[in-house]
Amino acid sequence: MPYLVALPTAAVLTLSACGGGGEEAAEGGGSPAVAVDEELAAMVPEEIAGRGVITIGVDSEYPPAEFLDTDGQTVLGFDVELFDAVAGKLGLETKWQSAQFDSIITGVNSGKYDVGVSSFTITAERLENVTMVSYLVVGTQWFGLAGNPEGVDPDDACGKRIAVQAGTIQVDDIEARSDKCVDEGKDPIEIQQFESQTQATSSVVSGQSDASLADLPVAAYAIEQTGDKLETYGEQYEAAPYGVVLPKEETELAEAIRAGFAAIMEDGTYDEILAEWGIASGGIETPEVNPDAE
Repeated sequence: MPYLVALPTAAVLTLSACGGGGEEAAEGGGSPAVAVDEELAAMVPEEIAGRGVITIGVDSEYPPAEFLDTDGQTVLGFDVELFDAVAGKLGLETKWQSAQFDSIITGVNSGKYDVGVSSFTITAERLENVTMVSYLVVGTQWFGLAGNPEGVDPDDACGKRIAVQAGTIQVDDIEARSDKCVDEGKDPIEIQQFESQTQATSSVVSGQSDASLADLPVAAYAIEQTGDKLETYGEQYEAAPYGVVLPKEETELAEAIRAGFAAIMEDGTYDEILAEWGIASGGIETPEVNPDAE
C-alpha cells in the first residue's frame, strides 16, 4: 500500500547518524507536554511512584520508532513520544536506556528495566513470558534497491541474500520462507542477521544484501532517508499490534500504562503524535493488556 512518512525536523537524519545500542541513559526528545492525571498516577505501583521515574529499555537504532539524535544521547521517535506522553499522564519522568533489541525482554524480566518500549510486536510466544500493553498496529514491508536489480520477489526469494534484524518477528518470517524454498527443492534464502536494522539497511544500500524486511514505518523511513536508492517490494502484510513489555506478574503497572494510553487517545495527544510521524493508519481505538495474539 502507498505509505508516506512525514518526519519532524529533528528526525531528518542520515542512517549513519543513528547511534549504537550501548547502555547510556537519556531523556526522550520532542515529546508533547501532557498534564498529570492524579487518578491515573494513583494506579502506579508505590516503588515506581516513589522515585517518580520509569526506566525503559530501548533499541535506539530502529528509526523512526526509536533512534538517537545527533548528540548521540537523546532518544527520539514515535514510540518515545507516545510513551513519554503516557508517563506524563502517570506523573512519571522517563529514563531511556539503549540496549540490543534481543536483550530487552531479558532486562525487563531481571528488573534492569521497568518496561521495554521498542516496537515489540505482540505474539503468543512473547505473551508466555511477559505482559504486554497494545498501542499501535504495524505490518511487515520488504524493501531493496530501486529498480529491484536482483529481481527479489518476497513470495519467492529463494537463493537471495536477505538482511534482517536479529530478535525480530521478521527472523521467523524469513526462516519459514527459506524452509519452504528447501521443501520445494530450491536454494535456501541466505539469511543475514544484524544487531540493528540500521546495519541491515546499510547492507542493502551497499549491495551486500539483496533486500531487507522490517516494520512498515522503518522501511518507509529508510527509503526516505536514502533518497532514491531504495524502494518497497510488494505490500505490507501481517499487521499486528505493538506492545509495551512488562514482567509477567506486573499487572498493576500494566493497567496503569493501559489507562495512560487510553487517556492520551481521549485527549487527542495520541492522534497528534501519529499524525506528526505520518503513521495515523496504525492507530488503534482501545489499548489492551495481553490482547489475543495468533
